Amino acid sequence: MTVATLEATGALLDVYKRTGPVFVGGEGSRLIAEDGTRYLDFTSGIAVNALGYGSPVIAAAIGEALATGLVHTSNLFHTRPAAELAEWLVERSFADRVFFCNSGAEANEGAIKFARRWAGEQGRGEHKTEIVAFRGGFHGRTMGALAATDRPAYQAPFKPLMPGVRFGTIGDTAGADRLITPERTAAVIVEPLQAEGGVLAVPPAFLKALRYLCDEAGALLIFDEVQVGLGRTGTLFAHEQAGVAPDLMTLAKPLAGGLPMGAVLMTEKVAEAIHAGDHATTFGGGPLVASVALATVRTIGEPAFLAEVQRKGHLLANLFQKLVLNHPEAVKDVRGAGLIWGVETVGPAGEVVARAQDAGLLLCSAGPNVVRVVPPLVIGDDELAEGVHILDEVI
Repeated sequence: MTVATLEATGALLDVYKRTGPVFVGGEGSRLIAEDGTRYLDFTSGIAVNALGYGSPVIAAAIGEALATGLVHTSNLFHTRPAAELAEWLVERSFADRVFFCNSGAEANEGAIKFARRWAGEQGRGEHKTEIVAFRGGFHGRTMGALAATDRPAYQAPFKPLMPGVRFGTIGDTAGADRLITPERTAAVIVEPLQAEGGVLAVPPAFLKALRYLCDEAGALLIFDEVQVGLGRTGTLFAHEQAGVAPDLMTLAKPLAGGLPMGAVLMTEKVAEAIHAGDHATTFGGGPLVASVALATVRTIGEPAFLAEVQRKGHLLANLFQKLVLNHPEAVKDVRGAGLIWGVETVGPAGEVVARAQDAGLLLCSAGPNVVRVVPPLVIGDDELAEGVHILDEVI
């Protein structure tokens, strides 16, 4: 079936501007089109396919899970995979408890609800309801997450949104101090690295200031690591590099190796405020996805694996420096960590993405002028060099 045939059916809702060929297979860091053309993938399904395509780890986990006959049981009952996955995450993070869901937006929605519920338990629930977010941040498209997402064009068609969200500016500690108050603020939500916002790292000193301000105001600190967590920046969690611990953290994209899964990690003090019936999910943490997630995080969490991501990040940094030197008139900046990078271009990033696709390289944008590079974490050195070479040519 051709792209034209697929588009002509009109059955899929046009919320995405799909481009390119129809993909029918994948291998490692490559996607294979219907006509047999192989594309080097620097998107990994928008930072989802951390272990690449055709991963034996993922295949074995799915096979073993299916062999049990348990794809779904609902959260009315206990299953081992979810419990073991939660234990693994708790042992390797600041958290004491974990809530599983199905996506990053759903995780952020849950974190906002949990923060509001916690604030209500502090005795000022009617007024202590505000969420402080930041310009350039992206937390999802559901109503609460959208309200905390700094995208006026995304918000406008769906107003009125959830009230009580105030926006600060990354790096403006004095401004954050004015926004975060004991009387009104339930929580602060921030990405340690703004992925959709242009691959912009939040300074560690600012994250430390937010931790202090939240503690002083009796507010919770939420780290959104939906895109930058689980090895993407070279450490298991991005916030580790700043030496700051949150009260809640959201995960999703690579968590279940390509299957839909999200998570909210939290401290015991937050968990104590959440009671049976306050929140729920039918599918979250199901035995199939939790089994695959456990195999995925065990692979990513190996120190040798994370060290390789860091090494590849340094290699990519060197390759990108040559790109800047070759095109000073077209490339304004290159920034990133591990295997998430942004190439800020003088012209529209979409044009670069389109030309790269024609040349066999798949990229995505992070704003109007930033080309986002998020390849599978298992990508080879030669493939990194090949991708940057194609990018050099199309720029």
